[in-house]
Amino acid sequence: MTAPRPALYAILFALGLLGYGGLAWDRLGHPSGAPHFVLQADAWLHGRATIEHPVGDDWARVETVALTDGTEVSGRRLSSRKVFRTLQGDEVPLAQITASRGKTTYMSFPPVPTLLMIPSALIGGEQGNDVIPTVLVAAAILPLALLLLRALATAGLSRRELADDLWLVAALAFGSVLWFSAVGGRVWFTAHVVGVALALVYAWAAVGARRPIAAGLALGAAALTRTPMAFMFPLFALEAWRVAGGLAAWRTDAAAMRRVLVPALVRFAAPVVAFALAGMAYNYARFGAPAEFGHTFLEVRQQAQIEQYGLFSYHYLARNLAVAFTLLPEWLGHAPYIQIGGHGLAMWFTTPLLAFVVWPRDKPPIHRALWATVACVALPSLLYQNSGWFQFGYRFGLDYLVFLVMLVAVGGRPLGRVGKALIVFGVGVNLFGAATFERAPQYYRQGGDAYDVVVRH
Repeated sequence: MTAPRPALYAILFALGLLGYGGLAWDRLGHPSGAPHFVLQADAWLHGRATIEHPVGDDWARVETVALTDGTEVSGRRLSSRKVFRTLQGDEVPLAQITASRGKTTYMSFPPVPTLLMIPSALIGGEQGNDVIPTVLVAAAILPLALLLLRALATAGLSRRELADDLWLVAALAFGSVLWFSAVGGRVWFTAHVVGVALALVYAWAAVGARRPIAAGLALGAAALTRTPMAFMFPLFALEAWRVAGGLAAWRTDAAAMRRVLVPALVRFAAPVVAFALAGMAYNYARFGAPAEFGHTFLEVRQQAQIEQYGLFSYHYLARNLAVAFTLLPEWLGHAPYIQIGGHGLAMWFTTPLLAFVVWPRDKPPIHRALWATVACVALPSLLYQNSGWFQFGYRFGLDYLVFLVMLVAVGGRPLGRVGKALIVFGVGVNLFGAATFERAPQYYRQGGDAYDVVVRH
């Protein structure tokens, strides 16, 4: 099997720059409206974790108050009850507060994308550009995707030819909600773009469990980019189990199998643990709790709901399933003719090629590992208090979209006219999203609607 020439990877990167940069053109010269990672990078460069001049929404704010006994505590006021909850979890009646000493602002989003913004912060300080770094990372997704797909073919797990793999690269890069996410900067979407790039590196390293350290580094970085991506681990673990001989080898000679399997898992786990410890230390320094990354302290309209049900709950599942799989554009019958709700569009509508996932011709050994990975990564978002609002399409699906594309690749179903038509349709849909999202508000319904009434019990 002939490997693609290096020039092809360079061409794909250039096409990514053209496709993403072209749609971001009027945004490239200035920071976005939510440049959280740039502001955090600037704070780091000044030796701070706190944000002095926050811009945009979704900041974590910790208030310090004086109590009647003369002590001072930090935490937040609950919206559902008249109490003040401290960082240690104690609850103090508001009547015992004598004065507020002010609020400290932190970024609640996992910090790895901040590293990419350090050059921008060095150049422009708090006015550093977050759009250009986002576009550059997005452009790198195209060659990374081809690298992964050819690795599947080399390992004998995919029977796709190079031409098919290029079609799948197009489906991921431009036939999915990655396109609208990549062209505007903004903290939420930048994190998704970085997460997709890291998922591609992780999956490439995990195929055949050939590169355990690289896989661990990519997974650790992804977990500190998009928290649900910490659950990508089944792919490497199950691939390591498979190449070590699987159940048959375990039954035949468990000791010999352990000598192969354990070193690979240790090399994989070591960088993951290092990232986890770094993240916990960073959380503890800011909030006094290793597992608290700041979302508990977000000042958002859903605060009462979060206090009642938590950040993750079965209560949110029905809404999130509906957002992921049922929402379509609304036909108005007059200009602008279509409108998209704030929850966005269903995954199958923005990326219709995903129908091939449930209709495979082949089920190679990696098939189950990929499905296990999809399930593990998807579950946290399906139980999360936020649906992804405000969005063109279900953006949380980007956390596991790489593995769905891999399932299409290894599934072996010929793309043919149907598959290519589905990809072209997806590209058209997402071109509309990339061109209009946060530019043409007439196509988007930002207020509440009947759907919200149904799903908010």
